[in-house]
Amino acid sequence: MALRDAPGSPVVDVHTHVVPKGWPDLDAMCGGSGWPWLRVDSERDAMIMVGETEFRPIGAACWDPATREADMTADGVDVQVISPTPVFFSYERPTGQAVKVARIFNDKVLELAAAGGDRFVPFCQVPLQDPDAACAELDRCLAAGHAGVEIGNHVGDRDLDDAGIVTFLQHCAAMEAPVFVHPWDMPGGPRLDRWMARWLTGMPAETHLSALSMILGGVFDRVSRSLRICFAHGGGSLPFWLGRADNAWHRRGDLVRGDSAAPPSSYVDRFSVDSVVFSPPALRLLVDTLGVDRVMLGSDYPYPLGERPAGAVVRRADFLTETQRDQILSGNALRFLGKPRI
Repeated sequence: MALRDAPGSPVVDVHTHVVPKGWPDLDAMCGGSGWPWLRVDSERDAMIMVGETEFRPIGAACWDPATREADMTADGVDVQVISPTPVFFSYERPTGQAVKVARIFNDKVLELAAAGGDRFVPFCQVPLQDPDAACAELDRCLAAGHAGVEIGNHVGDRDLDDAGIVTFLQHCAAMEAPVFVHPWDMPGGPRLDRWMARWLTGMPAETHLSALSMILGGVFDRVSRSLRICFAHGGGSLPFWLGRADNAWHRRGDLVRGDSAAPPSSYVDRFSVDSVVFSPPALRLLVDTLGVDRVMLGSDYPYPLGERPAGAVVRRADFLTETQRDQILSGNALRFLGKPRI
């Protein structure tokens, strides 16, 4: 199928992850130690290990196109954007090592996408700690068949208004490559290591902070409006607290305004978010705050904190018109992706 703007356009899920099988020993291939590796427990089950520590159990949906396609069909999803799993970003590594890892996984993702025919749109990863290397890897991947890039929301203490990261974002705009921002590397500690609290509270806070950094750091005032960028998980807590940010911008401009030329809410037409917020009232907040044209279907498939069936909340939200529902399920993603031929 070809992505198209027309009645019956394909339902597109912009937020899914993969973990390919068959990658080499990263310690031997890239140097260093403590790399992720895959402990295969059965034909359909595995464990992502980081050194000797269990990181996450995964199943065949992470690497098997047939499993993914069956789930997509059951959920009424025609096309998935398939992106890396953030544990492989390697931003803390030396650039040379991170480049090698990015190349290995980017090529594996292309293989997986090819096995799925026209139902998968591959996004690459880049060594974001080095803007020149990141731009070079993006160019290589776009030439090879990737449609866009997934990045983490920060590199150590450098947020998305860091000069080097802005250089990369400007290059994405110039190359017309869509950018998907995913939170990762959340702080831990006794209060956050219970109940998956880093995922339940840390991820929304990380996304909120990084979107705000682009606004108050003046990134949207400097980068071309052609930049297409989407924040995962409904933009985290930012949509709920956008009014608080505006209030602070007006009342404590001496501390809050930073390099921004206008209040935070003035920039809601510069980025998109996905729909994986799990309840109609939360989805309504996104639509009311950001506009229906800035929300796209996302599920976080195949991980257990994602939405199944994908798009269930969008489909049952009775406040949406059919036109608005189609925008969220299809049209907005087509615009974000630039309607690639797949």
